[in-house]
Amino acid sequence: MVQALAVVMRCDQFFSHTTAAGLWGAPLPSHVQDRSAVHVSTAGAGPLMRRPGIVAHRAHVTPDQVTTLDGGLRVSSPARAWFECAAELDLRSLVIVGDALVGRSEHTTIGDLAAQIRPGNRHVRLARAALDHVRVGSESPMETGLRLDVIDAGFPEPELNLEVRDDAGHFLGRVDMAWPAYRIALEYDGDHHRERDAFRHDQRRGNGFAVSDWLVIHATGADAVRTAVLFERLRQAFAQRSRIHVE
Repeated sequence: MVQALAVVMRCDQFFSHTTAAGLWGAPLPSHVQDRSAVHVSTAGAGPLMRRPGIVAHRAHVTPDQVTTLDGGLRVSSPARAWFECAAELDLRSLVIVGDALVGRSEHTTIGDLAAQIRPGNRHVRLARAALDHVRVGSESPMETGLRLDVIDAGFPEPELNLEVRDDAGHFLGRVDMAWPAYRIALEYDGDHHRERDAFRHDQRRGNGFAVSDWLVIHATGADAVRTAVLFERLRQAFAQRSRIHVE
């Protein structure tokens, strides 16, 4: 539908909101993906696009807030699309979209997101709350969600995608989340970890972490949904390391 609409859109019209975010590759919740509606904004005072399946918006934009993708699709910039998504998404989903967009350095930055938050818009409070949690380094929606759950459970905020080295400076690996002061790492194991070569590589890497006195806790997709057991393991790890720090 997007490609068909692009043919008839005027030069003052562009794809916006979650439609634009999706075109930028941002992960959207299933209930948004399942909708057939397409968001089209009209800049200035021109007539809105009125067609079945279209959600029409009036927009006041600057030239840097609209861009053209490969293929000629005019869309909201990544940062503007993120702010527009505050009208449709909840806090968690908005953080996930923000993490995905800033995680691709060629797309946008956290500073760009902040610059799009316009006082007077009724979604400012939600956008600001989400911005406080957006971080560079999360590589999937599940990783972002797990990080938010870890913080909500009362753990310190982890560093993301940390490169870990042993005491001699040799590279051991890069971990999804880490608390280097405690030498605790949390890894989200996706499907690729089930492949034989990846499993063997992870085993070798895990041995290096153990020798260097790192505790590595692994989380699966099931752990990310039902976190009680995972968080108990994480609490035990912090308790163990806290005793070491005291001693």
